[in-house]
Amino acid sequence: MTETERFDVIVIGGGSAGENAADYAGRDGLSVALIETNLVGGECSYWACMPSKGLLRPGEALNEVGRVPGARGAVTGQLDVAEALDRRDALASNWDDSGQVEWLEENDIELIRGRGVLAGDKLVEVHRPGMPVLTLEANKAVVIATGSSAAMPPINGLEDVPVWDNRDVTTADDVPRRLVVLGGGAVGVEMAQAWKLLGAEEVTIVELDDRLLPHEEPFVGEELVDSFDRFGIVVHTGAETQRVTAASDEIRLMVTLGDGQDIELEADHLLVATGRSPNTKEIGLEAVGLAGGDVIEVDEHLVVKGVEGGWLYAVGDVNGRSLLTHSGKYQARIAGAHIRGIETHAWGDDVAVPRVVFTTPEIAAVGLTEKHAREHFDDVRTVRYDIGDTAAAGIVGKGYGGTCQLIIDGVRGVIVGATFVGPRTSEILHSATIAVSAQVPIGKLWHAIPSFPTLSEVWLRLLERYVSEFGHPS
Repeated sequence: MTETERFDVIVIGGGSAGENAADYAGRDGLSVALIETNLVGGECSYWACMPSKGLLRPGEALNEVGRVPGARGAVTGQLDVAEALDRRDALASNWDDSGQVEWLEENDIELIRGRGVLAGDKLVEVHRPGMPVLTLEANKAVVIATGSSAAMPPINGLEDVPVWDNRDVTTADDVPRRLVVLGGGAVGVEMAQAWKLLGAEEVTIVELDDRLLPHEEPFVGEELVDSFDRFGIVVHTGAETQRVTAASDEIRLMVTLGDGQDIELEADHLLVATGRSPNTKEIGLEAVGLAGGDVIEVDEHLVVKGVEGGWLYAVGDVNGRSLLTHSGKYQARIAGAHIRGIETHAWGDDVAVPRVVFTTPEIAAVGLTEKHAREHFDDVRTVRYDIGDTAAAGIVGKGYGGTCQLIIDGVRGVIVGATFVGPRTSEILHSATIAVSAQVPIGKLWHAIPSFPTLSEVWLRLLERYVSEFGHPS
């Protein structure tokens, strides 16, 4: 390889969004270079989606079996933590990206190891340790897919204390004895449950908002707190962390609760899961007239705003549209197609983003919450049903329940949001995603017959509630 190389498309960042952008951009024979400084596959493969679900599954499975008469008596002994961690490691490919690299080679995508930095119009410099800087030039497009990193909140003393972020908590080799989690979002609640069920003695969540998962429906946080209470996970909502200190091997937090009371928490490990920051510093945005450190604004084609020529794209967490792996992949497909000259635009990650939190119970949602729907529509209709009242829930196991809700725009008669709380609700979410994205009228959904006895029968019950409260759909 010479010190200057030319490709049709250059992708900076080899996570899931970057890989998909490279794949779709090169499908018509365009030459593609993918620049990655770490592991190809990115956050989801090695430090988020895959290892976190590996940590959650053993406790989830044990809890599930314990709810099934005839099976629960066969469960004896404790979880095998070492085996569970080995499986977690396997799901993360043992932090070896050779399989991903092989996939790139099979698809004629050239991998360049190093740090990609924009250097001008369609120019990218690759900084490689101990090697000369390599300059790449794109014939058609450059795609930024550098993802995001854990954000650290401005808490007094936090910068002086050894803390865990999402990478540390999903790759830990030992069960923490006392774990405090700052943040009640998806990462915080999933990892609180995972390590508690794997054997942590004490797990405490501190959330500044007045409920867990504050961006979802209020009942979601309430039902999750009830479940966590049964697991022995302590939850403080409406709580502000004032100060963090470390002494010897112990971390101490001074926390003001919602009622004004001050309490001190002690932990062996502190997980900070309070949000994400886009990885847009030191990638050369200044060379094209943009400021580093902020999200990169894009249009409906994922083309970066404020850069002339339409050659620069940004997909995934860096553009702030939807910080979810599947949203990043979706954007990458749109951007890749647009680079190839296909007239398409992104809207699915705006109106119908599916979201799943893999706790017990599972929380699955898509589209708008009731609050946001009322900000957009004049006639908002809401129906609810407890999934525990379906025949399928009783078959899955005793004691399962959870609120399921549809949000309907009454003027058009279409669903604009849905939330399902309960067992395995992640597997019935896509039906709601299709209904929301395709704007299927309630009158047509009435004729979509769910199989009995499956959890999908909750759709029938919700539609029956709609008929009862608002009349038969036309």
